[in-house]
Amino acid sequence: MSVWDGVVGQEAAVAVLRTAVSDVEAMTHAWLITGPPGSGRSNAARAFAAALQCEAGGCGTCASCSTALAGTHADVTVVATEKVTISIDEVRDLIGVAQRSPSQGRWRVIIVEDADRMTERTSNVLLKAIEEPPPRTVWLLCSTSPQDVQVTIRSRCRPLALRVPAPEAVARLLVERDGVDEATADHAARAAQSHIGLARRLARDPDARERRRRTLELVGEIRGVGDAVLAAADLVEVAQAEAKAATEDRDAAEKAALLHTLGADDGGRLPPTLRAQVRQLEDEQKRRATRAQRDVLDRSLLDLLSLYRDVLVLQLGGEVELVNTEHTALVERLAAEASAEQTLRRMDAIGEARTRLAGNVAPLLAMEAMAVALRPQG
Repeated sequence: MSVWDGVVGQEAAVAVLRTAVSDVEAMTHAWLITGPPGSGRSNAARAFAAALQCEAGGCGTCASCSTALAGTHADVTVVATEKVTISIDEVRDLIGVAQRSPSQGRWRVIIVEDADRMTERTSNVLLKAIEEPPPRTVWLLCSTSPQDVQVTIRSRCRPLALRVPAPEAVARLLVERDGVDEATADHAARAAQSHIGLARRLARDPDARERRRRTLELVGEIRGVGDAVLAAADLVEVAQAEAKAATEDRDAAEKAALLHTLGADDGGRLPPTLRAQVRQLEDEQKRRATRAQRDVLDRSLLDLLSLYRDVLVLQLGGEVELVNTEHTALVERLAAEASAEQTLRRMDAIGEARTRLAGNVAPLLAMEAMAVALRPQG
């Protein structure tokens, strides 16, 4: 067993990280780990952090490895924002942590997932800390692409690029680590297009598989503008419900804990000086809900892109496997009803909807514009 076992299909990247762990000359104070969604950026960062703390270089069984992988190691700090952006205050807190010497381990490791969610102003605050870190501090920044990170930051980091793992490797991980049966694991790995986190969710959650099935079938029901508007509303409603389910209980628990801390859990009225703290928490929760809804919608759009990818494969006679094998009848119907050029235009419309969502366009408007573009032409 090794900490690297969970870094699936990234043999070249793992070799670089292993060398850095064992050879001080190959080590550097800041890394930028990039790769497509689902390539395992955070897994690679956590495995690297564990190997740096481990006396054996990542045995996977010692206390240092176990706590680093679990996110509970005293000298490994992980920032995984659930908001639209990483705030300046969060980065300032990280800078303070980075200045401390390791208390238990060999290194002070700071992992920033979604480093592309830092604004330019926030990145500038982080810049000096990355330029001149203490001798035993390592920054591990994760992003989908180097271009998504400010050039001043990426120029001071050593780049490490990950690739999309093979579906077979992801399916094998689900079978071995999560005990999923082979058929379900294979279906989930292909449906998630090798996105490890989504594949695990699809394999373990029947409701997630049902939501994905319904999303793809909505396309087949669009015959006109009216159908498109209804389909868009369905997509947004499902996203809102899923985001609410994912955050509602947590929000209530956080608010109850804060009121208890403030001494107002008996239903008493808070003085004005304390109400601001409750409002601040509520604002944070709203931002988190917004991010959750966007993420659900974006996953739905990626599922639609995979469907039209399959349609294009049939139209062009490509000799590659379909992603959505369980929806072959729908894929064949869509391929027969349109030309390859029309399919590409529909894929462009889905891509435009993703761009609009990222630009804070109202979700329903973005979905309606996309759904109208998906209706049959002529």
